[in-house]
This record gives sequence, structure tokens and C-alpha cells, in this order.
Amino acid sequence: MLKPNANYAKLNESYLFFNIARKVKAYQQKNPNKKLLHLGIGDVSLPLCEAVINELHNAVNEQSDEKTFHGYMPECGAPFLRERISDYYKSKGIEIEPDEVFVSSGASDELGDIQDLFDKSSNALIIEPAYPAYVDANTMAGREIIHFPSGEKDRFAPYPDKNVKADIIYICSPNNPTGAVFTREKLASWVEYANKNGSVILFDAAYEAFIEDEEIPHSIFEIDGARSCAIEICSLSKTAGFTGTRLGYTIIPKDLEKQGMNLNAMWVRNRTTKTNGVSYIIQKGAAAVFTPEGQKQIKENINVYKHNAKILADAFDSIGLWYCGGKNAPYLWVKCPDGMKSWEFFDYLLNELQIIGTPGVGFGKNADGYFRFTSFGSKEETLLAAERIKTFLKNA
Repeated sequence: MLKPNANYAKLNESYLFFNIARKVKAYQQKNPNKKLLHLGIGDVSLPLCEAVINELHNAVNEQSDEKTFHGYMPECGAPFLRERISDYYKSKGIEIEPDEVFVSSGASDELGDIQDLFDKSSNALIIEPAYPAYVDANTMAGREIIHFPSGEKDRFAPYPDKNVKADIIYICSPNNPTGAVFTREKLASWVEYANKNGSVILFDAAYEAFIEDEEIPHSIFEIDGARSCAIEICSLSKTAGFTGTRLGYTIIPKDLEKQGMNLNAMWVRNRTTKTNGVSYIIQKGAAAVFTPEGQKQIKENINVYKHNAKILADAFDSIGLWYCGGKNAPYLWVKCPDGMKSWEFFDYLLNELQIIGTPGVGFGKNADGYFRFTSFGSKEETLLAAERIKTFLKNA
């Protein structure tokens, strides 16, 4: 008799975005003339840059000509894109070879699929508050999860605990939802921990392009010893607006071996078995991101989001509201005023200020009492929201 994966029954129901949508709909029905300001969206609002669009069009045209038509692509990624990404790392002083780069349809897909490399007996340490998919993907796999809390004292970027033994370690820097970043010293402590314990770090670098402080690493591979203990997963979604176009990449060094098995070679075998590669058209568009013109254009878009983040940060500073993030990340993680819980603050912002954000409790049990704002909205809505926050939450 067929048995379904019983681990799905262990998943907590995700009421976060359902409840947000329900509350917003009810408010709009009662207040049809009120304009809502959206600061909770995790999606980008600016279009793909010109360099990418031009290359996408060129690739589509190539597919219409028998001489330039492309069918199946290499499962691990087109050589032209793997080389571009390798060169991007080398421009930052990080030696990553093209065959250590694996092209994917996005970081979210890869963060789940990468678990194929590890036996189900391996546990996973997840620093919380965290992107909910980390927990859900490991729950589906039947893996033991270590919920590792962070907080205001460590600005939501903790050091490892030598008394905790973890096999797989999730680190996201800059972090979603908190906007926290791991300093070089903190990352080095996790690399040392991983090498000492035989662990593997899954480093989510989806927001690395937002880092502006020189002392904050963009990549785990800036840290000595990381090649023997880390996998880096990145995405063009927030970097270049590929949320609807879908492309990411994973770095697995050839140095990474566990119990005589090479994880780079294992992932080659996995991809050549489980995928048919990413579309030629999308890979051509992605390659344009890593050209000088593409880099210039995507940074112009990122600067718009960073300016939005500064508008919000200045508003919080002016009224004495505690927060982290914003400077090196598109997210700002705010402590709810007057001891409010996350959903209580959500209701206040919606009903009194017409602002929509994301209740922190949706990102982990230790996140109640906090709230996530994003900078991906329009400048106009961000300015309006900042003025309302300064007016109504002064001295909160």
C-alpha cells in the first residue's frame, strides 16, 4: 500500500500571508476610498534593466532561426553564464572556478533541493527569525531541526554555541526578515565551528548586492576555510529584478568533501539526473547582468530601494523606534512600540495609518513583538508611510 510522506502532517499551517490578505480585504471593503501604503511586499517593483531586456530579445530572436536555435541546455548551466559568474567572484578577489558554479531556476528551489546531498539523519540548525521555507523544507525531509534563536543583544546575527552540535547550518546575510548582517568576525566563527564539527554551512546570499559597508562580507568564501565547509546559494531575484524571470546559482567548491564523498561531484550527478537545465533565453538575460553595463544599471535600481530604506530608517530614528537592517539590506526589522505583539501592531498600522507590513511572528516563535518593513515599494508610498509613522508613533 502506498504511504504518503507523513512529514507533511508535521508542517505548521502558514497563516501569515493568508491573514494579511484577509485583513486587508476586509479593511478595503469598509474603507474603499482609503489609500493603502504597501511596505510588506517581498517582491521587487522596478522592471528588468535595459541590458537584460535587450539580451532577452536577442535570445528570443536566436530561437527563431535554425542556425542559432538552442534546445536542451547543459544541466549544470551554460558555460557562458558559469564563466561570467566565476569572473564576478574573481573581481571581488574570490577564486571560484566555472565548474564550481551551478545555475538554477532560483534560490528558493535550490535551498530545498540541496538537501539531497545530506542523509536524513543529519540535523539542521536554523537561526531564527528566519525565512520560513528553511524550516518547512527540513520538516518535509523528516530532518531534526535546531531552532537557534537570535535577538537584540546580538542584533539578530549570533555567534555559534559550541555546546550545540549541528550538521547543516543555515546562515542568511543580509538576512530576511531582520536585515541583519554577519560581520567578518562572526562568519569566521561559524566557519571555524563548521570545520571543527564536520558541518556544512548553507549560506543564503540572495541580498549581497545591498551591502555597502566594506567590512561586511558579500560571500562566505571571503572567509578562510570556507571552501571546505560551505555552499553558497544566490539569486538574481532581488539583485536584478528576476523574481518573475527566475534564475539563481549555487557555488559548491571542489574542496568540499565529507566522509570521502565530494559534494561538487555529487551535485553534478544530482543535476544531470533531476533537471534539464535552465532556459537558454533566461541564461542569456542573466549573463547580461554580469556585464559592466548590466552592473551599472542594476545598481541604479538597487539604489532606489536603498534610498527607500534610508527614508524609513530616518523616520524610525527620529521617533526613537528600535530597529536593525536597512543600511545593508532591503528589510528593516522594527521592535513594536508600547509592548505590542506583532499582529496587534499590524492592526494598528492598517486601521490607523493605512500601512501594510509583515508581522514578525510569521518568521519564528521568538519574533513576536517585531515587525518587518521592506523598501521594495515606490518612493512616493515610502515617503507617505514615513511621514505617517513620524506623526503617529513619535516617542513610541
